[in-house]
Amino acid sequence: MLKDYKKRVKKSFKSLNLKGNISPKTAIILGSGLSAVKDSIDGTEIPFSKIKGFPAPTVKGHSGILKISDKVVVCAGRIHYYEGHSIDDVVLPIFLLSRLGVKNLIITNAAGGINPTYAAGELVLISDHINLTGCNPLIGINDDSLGPRFPDMSECYSKKLIEKALSIKPDLKQGVYAGLKGPSYETPAEVRMLQTIGADLVGMSTVNEVIAASYLGMNVIGISCVTNLAAGVTDERLDHAEVVEAGKKAGKELTELILKLLAEI
Repeated sequence: MLKDYKKRVKKSFKSLNLKGNISPKTAIILGSGLSAVKDSIDGTEIPFSKIKGFPAPTVKGHSGILKISDKVVVCAGRIHYYEGHSIDDVVLPIFLLSRLGVKNLIITNAAGGINPTYAAGELVLISDHINLTGCNPLIGINDDSLGPRFPDMSECYSKKLIEKALSIKPDLKQGVYAGLKGPSYETPAEVRMLQTIGADLVGMSTVNEVIAASYLGMNVIGISCVTNLAAGVTDERLDHAEVVEAGKKAGKELTELILKLLAEI
């Protein structure tokens, strides 16, 4: 992180111009095509363009809206490293959520299914991840007031929150998410490599956000929507428009799950 990062987060927070004592304890980050959840939650909508320091998302399926209530805050869309932003930009929303008082983070994404037992449109709980992005948001001078120099990552996805999700929907599968830099999809050979090292899902987001959230002491649950099977698992070619469409189709099931989770946490 840049040495003035704490000041940058403060500027983003002030630009929200919040009225009253708003301190949501739970946040939701929505991935490609998964923005339907936002419409099921009441709150004030603030475009990313109005938040100081926030780049606007450039990817279809990411609306770039922060929706805040006194209990929940929703990020409809995210900032990706492959868009050309710095890693500090990518995790700025996580630090802003922490500044708002968030303790629980529900993070979602659209992912390719490596595990052949997965089907397109299926929701999978992330049990762990493999960071293959080639970066880490904590590189740089550490501010001990924010988090430890060497944060423990042995339970970056909360077992307690996973258990709550399984109590709501017992048939949910679990899997390991591999985060790559993108933006190109993986080759069949790369997918075979990912299978070999134990990945069940692959995508271009999430891992650095979760590292930041763990550093800040948040309880995290990750939910992937399997929008397609990864290259080589089937003979189908990959297309982002199909990813967004599959995410929209899974929106109802994801919304139901998240609303029930919110009631539990």
